[in-house]
Amino acid sequence: MILYHPYYLWLFLIFIPLIAWYIWRQKKTEPSLLLSTTMPFDKIGTSWKVIFRHFLFILRLAAIGCLIIILCRPQTHDKWSTSETEGTEIIVALDVSTSMLARDFRPDRFDAARNMASQFIAGRESDNIGIVIFAGESFTLVPITSDKSVLMNQMQDLKIGVLEDGTAIGDGIATAINRIKNGKARSKSIILLTDGSNNTGVVAPVTAAQIAHQYGIKIYTIGIGSNGNAMFPVAIDYDGKMVYQSLPVVIDEGTLRTIASVTGGKYFRATSNGVLKSVFNEIDKLEKTRLDVKNFSHTEDNYLPWAILLFILVAADMTIRYTILRKIP
Repeated sequence: MILYHPYYLWLFLIFIPLIAWYIWRQKKTEPSLLLSTTMPFDKIGTSWKVIFRHFLFILRLAAIGCLIIILCRPQTHDKWSTSETEGTEIIVALDVSTSMLARDFRPDRFDAARNMASQFIAGRESDNIGIVIFAGESFTLVPITSDKSVLMNQMQDLKIGVLEDGTAIGDGIATAINRIKNGKARSKSIILLTDGSNNTGVVAPVTAAQIAHQYGIKIYTIGIGSNGNAMFPVAIDYDGKMVYQSLPVVIDEGTLRTIASVTGGKYFRATSNGVLKSVFNEIDKLEKTRLDVKNFSHTEDNYLPWAILLFILVAADMTIRYTILRKIP
């Protein structure tokens, strides 16, 4: 427990004059009577009530002390604690190129991938997860974190068009590697979701996979797209609406398989929402390892126990004063 206003503790100095006043008052209020001898009263002794009445003064001092503590505003303080748990570290690398708006998934590839990835993240309670997005370039949307609310919010707010268009798979993998390579977990994985083939970027996809293998990072690749043709966005009309056209679905499955094979991961082909869900369910069975998780506890006011004690002391004082030690005029 900490005190937000510790300087109020100086108020305890008021106990000195209160105790002095009480002692002086007791001497002044003692009745006196002149007698020739007190021998007849020697065997009577002092009543326990005479002694017990001083207990009321102690109750009042204790009540004042509780009031001073409340004024000091006692709190439970912020602190970090470390606990050990089972988990792994994962980067979700999501393709946000325009082709992800193709409508062979419900409602489209991007929303289907984003929703399934969000469900996957929500179910990995003990894992540290990050999000990388890529199109013609790559970008870290969320660094590695255990805060699922941040991950979910960022994923749901994500839009197509935030990056230059294109499909830089190699750059997406490279950015994900940079974010996960220094993690403490033994098991590190990248889940790559894309619907096309590498057509831009600085790093070749297979080269990026070889680098990932050197760091012991597995890459699970998911090719998103149905078989045959699909409705792809090809232009924007005068009203600002997307124009769609039926085009063949082309996914570089050979490269995606090679990426997964080089790193010890696995390639999946998701041809529908249901298949995509089953893919994430299978990846959910990833190897786990022990992680040190930092937990944060925030500050809260903790004056209630002192307020309850103050109420009990005041109630006890009034009860004793008007029952056991009641004075008759």
